[in-house]
Amino acid sequence: MREALERDLTRITERFLEMVSLVREQLGLATAGLVEQDVARAEEAVHLDEKVDALDLEIENEVLAAIARHQPVAGDLRFLATVLKALTDLERAGDYAAHVAEDALALAGEPPLKKYIVLAEMAERIETMFNLLAKAIAERDLSAAERVLKIDDDVDDLYEQIVRELLTYMLEDPRTLSKALTLMRVARSYERLGDHLENIAERVFFWLTGRLDGAGDEG
Repeated sequence: MREALERDLTRITERFLEMVSLVREQLGLATAGLVEQDVARAEEAVHLDEKVDALDLEIENEVLAAIARHQPVAGDLRFLATVLKALTDLERAGDYAAHVAEDALALAGEPPLKKYIVLAEMAERIETMFNLLAKAIAERDLSAAERVLKIDDDVDDLYEQIVRELLTYMLEDPRTLSKALTLMRVARSYERLGDHLENIAERVFFWLTGRLDGAGDEG
């Protein structure tokens, strides 16, 4: 009986890590679409959202089946509950990656308002968050989950920086208004994506410790 549960837990872990990798790939494509004005990669990021949504439903069904089949307790039950809740955040993270790609398509072909240095840095920090989340889940590494929470603070700081810069552009030249608002929306998508990864890290913290100390209210 225990062996069957372990097999299901291993499969669910692998599937969830597959979804983490897929959303990370989606974000990378969206960012390339934005920074390099690469229409093909931006479109691919948008299309990947359907695959993310389908994988979300598949994993949810596998988790519910495992709970019904094995009636797990303690740490096993916490893990399955963590995956169920984290799926929602990961699916929403994919949505925000798709939003970045959609805005990249809207901006494609136009001269950039500015070099996307800060936006690219936000994307780089978020990619690190993805990598740390995968490590935290695959290796039950609490310190990796805690590092995700710290990096999200950096993402928030970068978001505030880019908003200030874009507001300055809009005030100095009203002709930049439309493009600046689009870039502000991109920055917001990155910031919200980071928040969803933070939520997952907090849930991993609960799975590994049984404590709610690291839990937050972001949804």
